[in-house]
Order: sequence, then C-alpha cells, then structure tokens
Amino acid sequence: MEERAVSTLNLPGSAPPMDFSVWGLFMHADIVVKAVIIVLLLASVWSWAVILQKSFRLKRLKEKAVYFEDRFWAGGALDDLYNKIQGRPNDPMTAVFCAAVKELRNAAEKSLLATAPARASLLARIERVVNVTIGRELANVQRNLTFLASVGSTAPFVGLFGTVWGIMNSFTSIAHARNTSLAIVAPGIAEALFATAIGLLAAIPAVLAYNKFNSEINKYAERLEFFGNDLIATISRNLESS
Repeated sequence: MEERAVSTLNLPGSAPPMDFSVWGLFMHADIVVKAVIIVLLLASVWSWAVILQKSFRLKRLKEKAVYFEDRFWAGGALDDLYNKIQGRPNDPMTAVFCAAVKELRNAAEKSLLATAPARASLLARIERVVNVTIGRELANVQRNLTFLASVGSTAPFVGLFGTVWGIMNSFTSIAHARNTSLAIVAPGIAEALFATAIGLLAAIPAVLAYNKFNSEINKYAERLEFFGNDLIATISRNLESS
C-alpha cells in the first residue's frame, strides 16, 4: 500500500510524463515554434500541389507534342493544318506553329510576297515571332518552379530557426528549474528538433521535384527550338518555291 502511494508521487526534480507524439510535440511547443511549424506545413502542402500539377502538365505537354509533330510531318499543307487547329492552340508547340502561320497569312493578304527582299524580311519577322512565342510559352510552363526552389533552399533554415528558438527556451527552463536531468531536458529538445524535421520534410521533395522539372523543361525547350527551326525552314522552302 505504501509502495503504491509513493509511486504516485512526483519526486523532486522529476517531470510529469509528456506526449512525444507529433501532435503532442506540436501542442507543447512554444508559440514561435508553433508558428514556424505551421508555416513549414503550409509550404509543404503547397509544394506538393505544385508538384502534382506540374507532373500532370508536363506529361500532357509531351503527349501533345508527339501528336502535333506527327500531324506536322504528315506532309500536308501548313494552311490546312492551321485551319484544322482553327487558330486556337492548346499547347506551346501548337502556339508556335499558329503564330508563324498567322504572320505568313497576314503578309500574303497584304501582298508582301512579291519580291525576294520582301520574302526575306517576312522570314526574319517569322523567326522573331517564333522566338518570342517560344519564350512566352516556356515562361508559362516554368511558372511556380521558383516557389519550389525557394522552399527547397529556405525551409531547412526556417526549421533551424525554430530549433534554435526551442533550444533557447529549453535552456531557460533548465535554468529556472535548476535541474539538468534528462526528464527535464528531453521534452524541450524534442520540440526544437521537431521544427527541423518539418523543415526537411518540406525541403527535400521540393528540391528533388525542382531538379526533375527543370531537367524536363530544358529538354522540352530544346524540342520547341528544334521544331521552330524546322518550321522556319519549311516556310522558307515554301516561299522560295512560290
């Protein structure tokens, strides 16, 4: 009976049991550490939303590029393909094609194809239009990549800030309690390190996704440039034979 009564007492220097689960660490953390964790969790959720959206979009762009290239190299007239698209592109490669053919049609309507200098000037304009369209479409494809890069580079440091702040509070509590037992030190250290863990949880997927998407977009950009060059060469041959 006496042993049971003693076991229920909190001995001097002891600490009440603490919940070391994820939720328990969050609820027991300082307000600054909580704010850091919430910011990192929101950044992680937004990063995953960007990752999923970008993955699906790049996959669709590749499929549409293959489909359009097959139609382009099928050997039909450029005007026929333009009429089938109806001037409403739904992917970057189609947008490049429509911009070039539209410029060609405008010149033909204004009778600017009569002389060789006029045709050369038109070809230079078409080349500029193609390059501008490629740049604009790639800028749209690259949207939100900067966010992934920012999360990947800053999230560990934000988490480290929460860790440093938590450890400072832990040492302050130790000084006030005048006790350095593990039961006193462990909860504060665990809360502090939890912030760093969340920072890494947000940063690692963002960095991996950024590197993967950046590589895929660079390959897609090369594909667009090759297509643009082929399109300009095709238009040049058509102008020479006209």
